[in-house]
Amino acid sequence: MELPSMSSYMFWLLFLQIMQPISSSFSLSGGGTDRLSLLAFKAQITDDPLGSLSSWNESLHLCEWSGVTCGRRHQRAVELDLHSCKLAGSLSPHIGNLSFLRILDLSNNSFSQNIPQELGRLFRLLQLKLFNNTFTGEIPANISYCSNLQLIDLRVNDLIGKIPAEVGSLLNLQACLLAFNHLVGEIPLSFENLSSVESITVGDNHLQGSLPYGIGRLKRLKKLSVALNNLSGTIPPSMYNLSSLTVFSVGINQFHGSLPSDLGQKLPSLEMLVFYANKFNGPIPVTIFNASTLSVIDLGKNSFTGKVPPFPNLPNLQYLGIDSNDLGNGEEGDLIFLHSLANCTNLEDLDMNDNNLGGMFPEIISNFSSKFTTLSMGRNQVRGSIPVDIENLISLDSLTLETNQLTGVIPTSIVEETSSTASDRMRGIGNDKALECLVSIIEVGVSCSEEVPRERTNISHAVAELLRIRDILLGTRRHGQRPCLRLSKWKMKVVKEGRGSVGASCRK
Repeated sequence: MELPSMSSYMFWLLFLQIMQPISSSFSLSGGGTDRLSLLAFKAQITDDPLGSLSSWNESLHLCEWSGVTCGRRHQRAVELDLHSCKLAGSLSPHIGNLSFLRILDLSNNSFSQNIPQELGRLFRLLQLKLFNNTFTGEIPANISYCSNLQLIDLRVNDLIGKIPAEVGSLLNLQACLLAFNHLVGEIPLSFENLSSVESITVGDNHLQGSLPYGIGRLKRLKKLSVALNNLSGTIPPSMYNLSSLTVFSVGINQFHGSLPSDLGQKLPSLEMLVFYANKFNGPIPVTIFNASTLSVIDLGKNSFTGKVPPFPNLPNLQYLGIDSNDLGNGEEGDLIFLHSLANCTNLEDLDMNDNNLGGMFPEIISNFSSKFTTLSMGRNQVRGSIPVDIENLISLDSLTLETNQLTGVIPTSIVEETSSTASDRMRGIGNDKALECLVSIIEVGVSCSEEVPRERTNISHAVAELLRIRDILLGTRRHGQRPCLRLSKWKMKVVKEGRGSVGASCRK
């Protein structure tokens, strides 16, 4: 075997001597820059109660520091994940020197002050998660330089100013989450260019104007939430063509117009439909049940009219809110839709207060889901009596029926259930006495809530009755006091709050 020549040894020796400074220079400009930038980040932290940055010292390589993940090839910081570490302080501008960074997650901390403009240098950044901090100032417009961004999550901060139009140039963006801030102005028209976006959440800000028409052309959009703003106008018709939409939330704004009759057919993937507290009118679309994956329907506090359609094919439905509209004609047949809800095995909450719904109290309600907790039917024109079988609703903890045309007696099962939930407060006074007094408390509230003012119990009499009941419950009833008596006329509002007590209040 032929040995390498002396000239070969000399070549490799010279090569190593020449390349060593280059290698050192690379370390300084690469990993060394990352180390210095991270230490500058640490210097801006004013509180670290969990000691999350205690490993950030000279004795360990930066790739071993808590929350830092490095790439295998260059040993550069590619991820900084310090979410939920209870850190306080400000975000150092030196963060912009972490040029290999792909994920920055500082969510659920107490970072304050501005988001530094230097973030715009992170051209490899894929995810920016600053959720639930107290960042102030405006969203940096040069965030658009992070052209590979897929996720921006700035929810629950104190950001002000307008949403930068430049965000619309982020063609790889899949989620733009800006809710729960103090943003003003309009939703940028440039949002119609976000061809990859699946989720837009800008709720609970101070936005005005209308929904950009072009948002309806974002074929990948699955979640749109603009609730709790001051938006107005009509919903762009193109929005109703987004067959992939699962969350459509525009509640508490000033939108108006009617809903398309084929809404359920055009939006078959809907899971949440929240149009609460706007100015929508017209009928509730009969086709809504075609969106068979719906779990939340909230159409309350609008001006919808006509009959409530049936909901025969909604196995996931948990909440149905149609309160504060002008639904029904005060006649038989208004409540026929309730029969379809008996098949909604996950239904928990039905709110139909403040409408014009008439007819007999439907016994089918007794067959509702075993998970059913809340029935709100107050201020309608419901007649008849409450069925005894309502005791089948084993999870029911809120029943509001005030200001209707109900007659008869309160089913014993309701009062007994009420008694059991308040038993901790009434232990030792006797079940019969507790039951008797609970009924009286309820009926005092009912007697104060009569629709006709002259039929309401005098407030001084109501106070005297409540004081008397209190004395009985405390065991301080004076000799000669009469026991709790049932009032002859009633309209009812029973609210049980877990293991709390049942209360009554008088309306003036």
